[in-house]
Amino acid sequence: MHEPAMFGIVPGTMSETYYKIIDGKKYDKQMLEIAEQTTAGKGDGRISLADAHRLIGAVTDGGKYTDIEKETMAYIRENYKFTDEADSWFREEIRRFAATRA
Repeated sequence: MHEPAMFGIVPGTMSETYYKIIDGKKYDKQMLEIAEQTTAGKGDGRISLADAHRLIGAVTDGGKYTDIEKETMAYIRENYKFTDEADSWFREEIRRFAATRA
């Protein structure tokens, strides 16, 4: 007999939908989707300040900066470009957020 889903989440599916596996590593799917959506065929192909605001929302949604989120940000930084303004703002915001959650 199957156990009922709690809070609308089907047991055993969270890792399949919340994460994206790339080269055997687990990344935050939402963060990767934001990076892709905000750069694909738009503007100059860089993550803008407005895009960085969306990205920080995905990082801070769980109340802490997890190891997977850190790995995902490293992946995003290696594979996507930020405007100078977005890069500076995002780095400062993530430092502030991480410092309050240490």
